[in-house]
Amino acid sequence: MNTPSDDVPAWFRRAIAYEPTDAWVDVDGTRIHYLRWGRPGRPGIVFVHGGAAHAHWWSHIAPFFVGAHTVTAIDLSGHGDSDRREEYTLDDWCDEVAAVAADAELLRPVVVGHSMGGFVTVATAARHPGLLGGAIIVDSPIKEVDAEVGAARAGEQFRRAKVYSDPAEAIARFRTVPPQDVYLPYVTEHVARHSLRRVPEGWTWKFDTRIFIPRRREAAELLARVRCRVALLRCEHGLVTPDIGDYMYDKLGRVAPVVELPDAGHHPMLDVPLILVTAVRALLADWDHSTPRPRTP
Repeated sequence: MNTPSDDVPAWFRRAIAYEPTDAWVDVDGTRIHYLRWGRPGRPGIVFVHGGAAHAHWWSHIAPFFVGAHTVTAIDLSGHGDSDRREEYTLDDWCDEVAAVAADAELLRPVVVGHSMGGFVTVATAARHPGLLGGAIIVDSPIKEVDAEVGAARAGEQFRRAKVYSDPAEAIARFRTVPPQDVYLPYVTEHVARHSLRRVPEGWTWKFDTRIFIPRRREAAELLARVRCRVALLRCEHGLVTPDIGDYMYDKLGRVAPVVELPDAGHHPMLDVPLILVTAVRALLADWDHSTPRPRTP
């Protein structure tokens, strides 16, 4: 869906012009939606969104990796166009990531998870050993309650999905948790348009407000069980402080690179998407041509 603006750069127009294929896979009776770019049977990438987000947060990022990879972006249950559950657990979300990888015929996929999606990525790597070729965790503070959960529990956001009279009103009110100083307007408009669903009273956000119930802190307990290659991307103005980065680095056996994305807020796909693309590309290229260091006990 193109954003009508003369200020939209050519790279963004090209990226979203590469329209993905919509696909669904059943996971224990729950229909899970995902986007797919490229042909099956190649090394795979699964992009996993954050809390209250959806697969199209990655639809201007994913096309940069098509060619050598089959690329997917999942709507976790309770998000986007996937079904809702009576309750949500990290186990369920891990199984959904694994099911998408299998359904899309991905070979040794690298999972890239942002914020809450980083928690899911860590849990998937720990609970499905041998499945992943690597895991890239983007500004996920895996030591503390993440921002969306904190806001939901405090009653500040997400308690009840707001309803708007028309899409333009909703898009104008689109905000992230936590907020950040910089958003690229053409990216946020694109993401916001894909965040809406029609209801009898008007338009509202697609996510289920109950998604913030799962105990995500358990991902911290799983860090030491991760055996695939891992990298941590910290955002300069994000949630992963140097102390949290050091904690995660230690728990991962002191072999995971920790890379700071300069001038990035917590949601780098919304303010510095090309920096994010470059960081992920560099990691993938290195992993294709290097041998992992052994973990430090």
